[in-house]
Parts: sequence; C-alpha cells; structure tokens
Amino acid sequence: MAEKTLETLFLDTLKDIYYAERQILKTLPKMARAATSEEGKQAFLKHKDQTEGQIERLQQVFELIGKPARGKTCEAIQGIIAEGEEIMDEYKGFVALDAGLISSAQAVEHYEIARYGTLKSWAGQLGMDEAAALIDANLQEELETDQLLTQLGEASANPKGAKLKAV
Repeated sequence: MAEKTLETLFLDTLKDIYYAERQILKTLPKMARAATSEEGKQAFLKHKDQTEGQIERLQQVFELIGKPARGKTCEAIQGIIAEGEEIMDEYKGFVALDAGLISSAQAVEHYEIARYGTLKSWAGQLGMDEAAALIDANLQEELETDQLLTQLGEASANPKGAKLKAV
C-alpha cells in the first residue's frame, strides 16, 4: 500500500471538490427554474457561470500537479444536493420555496468554502503557489456567493417565506 501523505490527501480532496463542482453545475439550472423570484433565478444562473470557471481552474490545478482531472464520488455533496431536491419537491408552490432554495444553496457554499480553504492551505504548505492562487480564486467567489445568498434571503425570500399562504 502506498504511503498516505499530504500530497495524496490534497489530490483526494481535489478530486472530491472537482466531482462536487460538476454535480453542482448540473443542479444550478434546476434551482434557477424552481426559484419564484427573478433575483433568485439570476443568482443561481450567475453561480452556474462562476462554477464553470471554477471547474476550469480546478482542471488547471490538476494540470499543474501532473494528474488527470478526475472526480471522486463525494457523498457529502450528493446528500446536500438531495436535500435541496427534496425542498424543491416539497415546497413547490409555497411561499417558503425561495427561502429553502437559498438555504440549500448556502449548505453547498459552506461545503465548498471548507474544501477550498483546506486545499488552499495545503497547497501553500506543499509549495504549490500557483495552485494555491487558483484555489483562492474559487474560494473568493464562493465567499461572495454566500454573502449574496445571505442578502437575498434576508431581503426577500425569508420574509416572504414567513407568510402562511401558498404562492
């Protein structure tokens, strides 16, 4: 059995987030279609575009370390996405739908922020400065998206969801 080093852990985690981003890319258009507010739809579509760029940066990181860009099944993101799909099904037609979509999207963002923060730190420790910069670019976009979702939820979706009637 090969020795498990920080480099192998970095690669495993990189594969994990690569898989996660590709799954998220498939889910964001569904969330945009489900959103009832125009602001929500636009936020999900904007993040879809960002996710495409994040995937490209991850592919560059794989290239920098001389490994093929390949994902590794991430059960955590599968679970988070499944919860989001459950909210889309159970709250369709109700005023709390957008609040639920934002909550689901933030669960995804927080997972990504945790992964990118860790990968950035490890890349720095491993002397992979170029990879760290690419990963940091993804991290900064995820932090911005999380803030946008918070603002969107506080400004409209959460108050709207507090009403006790169907859409």
